Amino acid sequence: MTRVPRPGLVIFDNDGVLVDSERIANAVMADLLTGYGVPTTTEEAIRDYMGGSMALVRARVRERHGSDLPSAFEDAYHQAAFAAFRAELVAVAGVSDLLDALVAADIPYCVASSGTHERIRLTLTTTGLIDRFADAVIFSSQDVAHGKPAPDLFLLAAEKMGFAPEDCAVIEDSPLGVTAARAAGMRVYGHTALTPPGRLADADALFAAMTEVPALLGL
Repeated sequence: MTRVPRPGLVIFDNDGVLVDSERIANAVMADLLTGYGVPTTTEEAIRDYMGGSMALVRARVRERHGSDLPSAFEDAYHQAAFAAFRAELVAVAGVSDLLDALVAADIPYCVASSGTHERIRLTLTTTGLIDRFADAVIFSSQDVAHGKPAPDLFLLAAEKMGFAPEDCAVIEDSPLGVTAARAAGMRVYGHTALTPPGRLADADALFAAMTEVPALLGL
């Protein structure tokens, strides 16, 4: 059996990878869009918007429905989503053990998320993961001109962490994130908890549980 080369750096998406937030967040998104006259189910929000920035949501609503969301959209979404996170959010099962394994293997890791810095810190704090991520290893779509599916965010994370793209492995759960990692020239592994495997087919490998990731990384 061919031995899997260990990455120099592991880059985690946040929502749906570190914190189990995607169904909560997309239920909020669906309710909000429906209230704005764009009827949307939670499943449709997951399919169409998961992994993207708020700018991408605005652009897709404009493109598909011919309407602009109100200026209060972002604030209303964050207020409702943050309240739901504080009440319901937990870490993805097995993430703490995976981070322990990376530390034991002396492999650095970071977060590169489409969420705002405020959202990332809130979700990591609520789930008890914040102490594992210093400010220097948290990267947001707010830090780049173009969020996922553009490669900018992953390339920024690699540059700031001191690694070449080809030495990085990305853990993602959205088609947008997989596309971005591919465009950045990085290995990418797709978490299929909410996303049908076929939509993550461009990933190097797929996994359903975090217990599978150490083997994918050659640990």
